[in-house]
Parts: sequence; C-alpha cells; structure tokens
Amino acid sequence: MAEFSWIARSPLEKALVVGGYGARGTTAGVSLTEIRNFDLIQVMARRGKAAELAKAAETRFGVTAPNAPNAVRVPDATLIWSGPDQFLVLSKGGIHAMEKLSQAFSQSASLSDQSHARALISVSGGKARSMLAKLSSLDLHPAAFPAGTAAATAVDHTSINLWRGSDRPDGQAVFNLLVFATFAESLWHTMLDAAAEYSVEISHSEALA
Repeated sequence: MAEFSWIARSPLEKALVVGGYGARGTTAGVSLTEIRNFDLIQVMARRGKAAELAKAAETRFGVTAPNAPNAVRVPDATLIWSGPDQFLVLSKGGIHAMEKLSQAFSQSASLSDQSHARALISVSGGKARSMLAKLSSLDLHPAAFPAGTAAATAVDHTSINLWRGSDRPDGQAVFNLLVFATFAESLWHTMLDAAAEYSVEISHSEALA
C-alpha cells in the first residue's frame, strides 16, 4: 500500500542527514542548507499585459520587478527572475501567499503556487564556487555573478533557478537553488559527492537566506 499523508513534507526529508560529510579533520569548505516551509508563487504576465504587471508589482512590493536575470530583495520577500515577463515571489508566513497575490495581480498575470513543488537549497562556504563549478557551466566569479544575479539554468542536467543572495557575515558568497521536488534528492546527492573533498556541513533551516 502506498504511503500517503496530508502533511506537507520536505522532499529531502529522507536524504538530508544533519552533520558533517566528506573529508575529515578540516574546516568545512561547503555548507549545504535546505530551507523549509516557504511560500513560492510563480507570476507570469498575461498576453500584452507586461506593463500592467510591472505596475502591479511596484504597487505590491515597492520595487520594480526583475525584468532581467536578477533577484530583488525587499523586507518580506525576494523576487526572482525566471524568464521574460515572469518572476517568482519567495516569502514566509503567508504574507505573499497565493490568495494575497491573486488579488494584487488579478488583471495582469497568471499565478501558480509552487510552494510544495520545489526544494530550496542554500550553498555557501569558501569552496562553494568550486563545488558548483563541477556541476554547472555558469561563471560564478564575483565579477561575472555579483550578489543579486539570477539564472534559469541547469546543474548536472537538472533544471534549477539559481541566484546569489547577500553574503554571509564572514564575507562568503551565498548561492540559492530552487529545484523541482521530484529531482531534489538526486541533485542533493550529486552536490554532496561534488563537495565531499572539501568537507561539508549539512543542516536545514526555516530562515530564508
């Protein structure tokens, strides 16, 4: 009999083991943190409504929505470019949940709730770029991929939304990956293997990076 539950569960619940992984006796070069219990809404302009969407987004969030590959952070959400005339709204606590945004964009956009369809993984540490370089063709050097830059790309043939968030207090870059839940466990193990030589610190959190 198939296991079934109405309770939302992390797609990495079975794969994620908190603690250290990989090389021993050295400071962790990569931190992998799954972010749990977030709201994620895809906002896509209706045909001929891109200008109206831009106005509605500025009214709702107080900033211009991303119209190029970048991520815009406001006090209670992050707006992540995901393609021409579309973006993702990442937030917590229902502030920008589906029913709230449906009212704000009723005349300009089609919305899709992706909250339980994606996994969110935060990657940081001194060797984060080295690990990601094994799996992605993107140039993540600070000069080419500064904070706030986003991309709809692939990591090890898995489609993801990737953006660089604010740096950690120690100055290390933070990269955020949104991956479809179906592929999350496979990508997680791939990243663990790629990061093992640097030593990995594994955790989960409910705080958005």
